[in-house]
Amino acid sequence: MTLTLIDRTRCTDAAPGKGADTAPDAGVAKDVVDTDAAPEKAPGAAPRRALGREADGLAVASFVLGLVGLLVFNIVLGPMAIVMALLALARHTRRRGRAFLGLALGAADLAVLAALVTANGTVAWSIGG
Repeated sequence: MTLTLIDRTRCTDAAPGKGADTAPDAGVAKDVVDTDAAPEKAPGAAPRRALGREADGLAVASFVLGLVGLLVFNIVLGPMAIVMALLALARHTRRRGRAFLGLALGAADLAVLAALVTANGTVAWSIGG
């Protein structure tokens, strides 16, 4: 991983008393750019792509947690699925369907939890007698 430093400060006026042959940006650091970097690794493009991937990951994680939460740990996984789905939607994920499914499954986890507490008086499934 290489570090890319860019100094965008430029002097537009020549200082008074300096000749025309003096460069206006003398004393200002020059741009330091990694020449081996690929064009898709431009400094402005990296954060946008990273945020998109992160939002997509949040959408998938909310879907998976909501799905697993229907069977186990719905008291924990349901709210986590809801929060992750809302974060993914706020960050404009490309996987909006998965984020909405994660949101619905998280709500279903809480509904299952409420039904279990009402029916059995416990927070766990009871299969059998």
